[in-house]
Amino acid sequence: MPRRLRIESLGYHHIYNRGVAKGNVFEDEKDKAKFIELIASIAREYKFNIHAFCLMDNHYHILVQNTRENLSSGMRQLNAQYATYFNKRHQRVGHLWQDRFKSWYVLDQKYLFTLFKYIENNPIKAGMSQRIGDYMFCSTYSILKDAIPAFLQNSFVLRDYHTHELFDLLSIPLSLEERTRINTFHQTKYNHHNSEIQPLHKEKLESYFMNVQNKQQRNEAIKNAYNDGYSKSEIARNISLSVAGVSKILKS
Repeated sequence: MPRRLRIESLGYHHIYNRGVAKGNVFEDEKDKAKFIELIASIAREYKFNIHAFCLMDNHYHILVQNTRENLSSGMRQLNAQYATYFNKRHQRVGHLWQDRFKSWYVLDQKYLFTLFKYIENNPIKAGMSQRIGDYMFCSTYSILKDAIPAFLQNSFVLRDYHTHELFDLLSIPLSLEERTRINTFHQTKYNHHNSEIQPLHKEKLESYFMNVQNKQQRNEAIKNAYNDGYSKSEIARNISLSVAGVSKILKS
C-alpha cells in the first residue's frame, strides 16, 4: 500500500511518534527534558510555532504550525537528534522510533481547541495525572506555572484564552462528540487539487461493496474504501471479516 500523503503545506499539524515495538522512548525526567530542549532548538531553526506538546513514556504528541514547507525536515532532525542522544545515554543500538513520524493536517481550524484538549488529556487517560495541567511534560503545565518556553509563546490558546478560562474549559472531560470528532480527524485522508488541500471524497462504506460478486472485486473494494479514509476495523465490521484478514488483503 502507498504511504499516507505527507502534507508539507503551511498550517497546523498534529505530529505523533512512538517507540519501536511500543517500547519507551523516555526513561526518566532527564530524557523528557532533553527532548523539550531539542524541540526548542528545532522550533528556532525551522521557524515552527508549537501550540501544544505532550511527552508520554513511549510516545509523544506535538501540535505544530509550520511557516515554511519544511515540516518533514524539521521533524526528521528532531527524531534523529533525540535518538542519537537516547542511544548514547542508555548504551543501546538500533532504531528508537517505530516508524517515520505520523502527521495529520488541520484543514478546519475550528477543531484546534478540541485537538489541543485531546493532546493535553493523554496523561489523564493513561492514569499518570488527575487533571490537565498537573503533568510536568505537557504544555498546560508550563502555562499553569507561568513558565512558558519561548517556542510555546505563540500558541493560539495563549492568544485566545485567559488562563482561568482555559483551565475551566479543559476541566470538562472530553465528550463523546469531541472523541468522535478527533477519531474522524485522524482517519481523514487528503489530496492536492489545483494547489489546494481537500479531503478525499468519502462515500458510504456500504456502497463500496454494493455490486461485489467475487473475492477479487471484494478485495478491490476493500482497498478503495481504505484509500478513501475508512479504517481497517470499520471495513472488517462491515463485511464480517477479521481485521487481520483486511490487513492481509491490503498488503497483497
